[in-house]
Amino acid sequence: MPTPDLADAVWRKSSRSNGAGNECVEVAQVLGLVGVRDSKNRAGGALTLSTDGWTGFLADVKTGAFDVR
Repeated sequence: MPTPDLADAVWRKSSRSNGAGNECVEVAQVLGLVGVRDSKNRAGGALTLSTDGWTGFLADVKTGAFDVR
């Protein structure tokens, strides 16, 4: 899959991001894909997922599938 151009994407942070400005994840939706990046390292690139992949990832997060405790 070709890498989408996210240069003009509108990025947003979760309302649950750390209020101190640290540890924030930003997401943007572009052409049926979702980009995810570290707000502290915007030049570091982004992980790109299909919208179905993003929806599945969020569902797993909400059910605790990635909890390591």
